[in-house]
Amino acid sequence: MLPFRKILFPVDYSEPCKAIVPCVAEMRSHFSAELSLVHAYGPEALAYSPLPITDPQLPEQARALAEERLGEFAQANFPGLHVELYTGVGEPGAVIHDVVQRQGADVVMLPTHGRAPLRRFLLGSVTAKVLHDLTVPVWTGHPLRIPYTSVLAAVDSSDEAEAVMRAAAAFATSYQAKLSLAYVMEMPPVSMETAFGPYRDDFMQAADARLVELKKRAGVNAPHTILEGPVPDAIREQAIRVGADLIVTGRGEVYGAFSRMWSHLYPIVRHAPCPVLSI
Repeated sequence: MLPFRKILFPVDYSEPCKAIVPCVAEMRSHFSAELSLVHAYGPEALAYSPLPITDPQLPEQARALAEERLGEFAQANFPGLHVELYTGVGEPGAVIHDVVQRQGADVVMLPTHGRAPLRRFLLGSVTAKVLHDLTVPVWTGHPLRIPYTSVLAAVDSSDEAEAVMRAAAAFATSYQAKLSLAYVMEMPPVSMETAFGPYRDDFMQAADARLVELKKRAGVNAPHTILEGPVPDAIREQAIRVGADLIVTGRGEVYGAFSRMWSHLYPIVRHAPCPVLSI
């Protein structure tokens, strides 16, 4: 996975999109990566064309206008760089997925919020679809500090925990950043606290032992913390506590059994005080 050699940046010209341009530029520069931009356009591009709606040249002109605008965006925000440009008609998530499948990408970078019909929700619909559909790493969030100085790996009890550790360690090493690990042990419902209480320490010790073993297998030397409470809230608080400017976590087996961390991915991204890199 690392180092990233091909970065895909979906562009919708929204303010959140423009806000992460420095993050995209920094990542590209840090890894000396190729950069591609993709823009999805729909019927509205045809509606604003000066040509009559029945003109057979209309679809081609809409495509040309979309490419021209994307080229201007690339020139204004990534001056002097060779940037691959892709445009497509359709739902943005589907267009992004198609470009990844056809052209390849090591990481997709996009803001948490976008210009989508469901913008009233905390997690934009395009971001949600990309997180769900893609198997490549996805960076999403809002700009905080770059370059990265503190990386938090949020791991669960699934088989992907070791891969998350390795990815977080590689990323932190690349940036000479501090690395810390966090595992959240969710508490049972209040009605079960009495029954759970006598075994709490045993569960905590078992989780600690598992993390120690995972770190040994992954060759990762970093402090870890066992947290209690709702996963998104615990990860957010720990990220603030360690001053993390990037959280690395897993996305689960999207095409198979869902991992525990996958079930918490959306709220982790929504609640995170910094960008999240999900692998």
